[in-house]
Amino acid sequence: MDNQRTLLFAALAFIAVLIWQAWQEDYVLPQQMTTQVAATESKVTPDVPDVKAKSNQILPSSSEGADNVNIEGGTISVSTDVYELQIDKIGGSLIGLTLTDYPEEKGQEKKIQLLHNSPSKTFVVESGLVAQNGESPNHHALWSSANNEYLMVGEELRVPLIWKNNAGVTITKTYIFTKGSYQVDLETRIENNGAEAWSAREYLQIKRNNYAEKNENSMIYTYTGGVLYTDEDKYQKIGFSDMEDDDLSREATGGWLAMIQHYFGIAWVPEKENQYHYYTKSLKGGLYVIGAYSPSKVVQPGEAKTIHSVLFAGPKLQDQLVNVAPGLELMVDYGKLTIIAEPIFWLLSFFYDFVGNWGVAIIMVTLTIKALFFKLSEKSYKSMAHMKIVQPRIVALKERYGDDKKQLNQAMMELYKTEKINPLGGCLPILIQIPVFIALYWTLLESVELRQAPFALWVDNISAADPYFILPVIYGITMYFQQRLNPAPVDPDPMQKKMMQMLPIMFTGFFAFFPAGLVLYWIVNNLLTIAQQTIIMKRIEAGKEK
Repeated sequence: MDNQRTLLFAALAFIAVLIWQAWQEDYVLPQQMTTQVAATESKVTPDVPDVKAKSNQILPSSSEGADNVNIEGGTISVSTDVYELQIDKIGGSLIGLTLTDYPEEKGQEKKIQLLHNSPSKTFVVESGLVAQNGESPNHHALWSSANNEYLMVGEELRVPLIWKNNAGVTITKTYIFTKGSYQVDLETRIENNGAEAWSAREYLQIKRNNYAEKNENSMIYTYTGGVLYTDEDKYQKIGFSDMEDDDLSREATGGWLAMIQHYFGIAWVPEKENQYHYYTKSLKGGLYVIGAYSPSKVVQPGEAKTIHSVLFAGPKLQDQLVNVAPGLELMVDYGKLTIIAEPIFWLLSFFYDFVGNWGVAIIMVTLTIKALFFKLSEKSYKSMAHMKIVQPRIVALKERYGDDKKQLNQAMMELYKTEKINPLGGCLPILIQIPVFIALYWTLLESVELRQAPFALWVDNISAADPYFILPVIYGITMYFQQRLNPAPVDPDPMQKKMMQMLPIMFTGFFAFFPAGLVLYWIVNNLLTIAQQTIIMKRIEAGKEK
């Protein structure tokens, strides 16, 4: 049993160290680094423009006579049932996006603003074309619009932007919004009414600096940074530090790229049938870019071509992500245990559809997992119970042999053999369950569907800490009683003994900062463990089980 306690304590300490290191890497160090302004700008992908346009730039004279076209600079406001969006006419970039169904904090009117365009907080979506010769309709060019405001009144809203040059080429970039969806389709139509062929590359990119939301729980680690998915390499995180170390340069057909953060994300999905070049850049002033550009598109005189791309911008709702592109549901960052976490989320959703309460669904999932591991847990608890029963005899052996460790160990092994006790019998079942418990932890932490969801009584937000610390205290009490059921070590190390006694208090303080849904899970799990362990102990003591 000493070995079991030592193993469990070591596993707990190891997990705590990993979380601390990850928090340091993704929160503390990047924030320190972004305060330093780079002396020079890193290498820029040659196929993507980086020449800034002036705000007073005007369109070529060939577009000046266009009917009902606004060619002044400024922004275009777009309102849908899920968005309040700002499009910059310089570049046609998305520079502001507010999610109207997601308040920053429970009960407040202020909504989550996902996209920003300020020096301290930059998160923008850019796209355009890079012509082989001459000026380009890129994210520094001035685009024109028939209106400065667009309002969704039906099932679909189309927002077209126009760019023309003196050679007779007209580019129409149309954002297409669908009611109830966070998928935005982008149609880029190239019409060549000139006398010569015109060729250009399409590019799609996302630019962000490494800011952290003020209301994020610093005790909880979640990934913020770039993501790349291709059919060959699958899901790959490309953190801001990775972008600083090296520029990504990769060819792939299909796939997608994204910038993600806790609960929300932005993803570009290029045309899946064409090969794209994926890249990253680290820019001056702590800016990071992830993007992709296509091969040259050649449009002959009198010809027109349309490029179709998809943008996903908003909460990482898994039922929407799975329908946008293969693998896009992996934006919900469950980590290495995704293969376990995804079925757990499915089970959570299944129960939620019946009861309509995510807190109750968590309880039901806990019951289900406990039932699945019932036999394994039973074996572990039986081992603990038998160890507790023979504890007085082990103490007697220790007194008999004193400091003769060799004789003591031989006598103890003989006792285990006689009583048919495996001293490590309780370890393996617990170790097998650890991946499932960790996967459930990430499921509850990462699923935006549970964000600000109410449970009952004073717990009106299971994704935030219990405001009155009642659940953490209950957890500490259940942990204390659970420890009392376990056999005490035969020859405990004084420091280890003190640490074990302090664990309920330590975890009560630790869980005070955890989302209430996670604490609820552990309380229910502890209560079930106590009940199961107590019943097994009584049956063994009564001689009804061996």
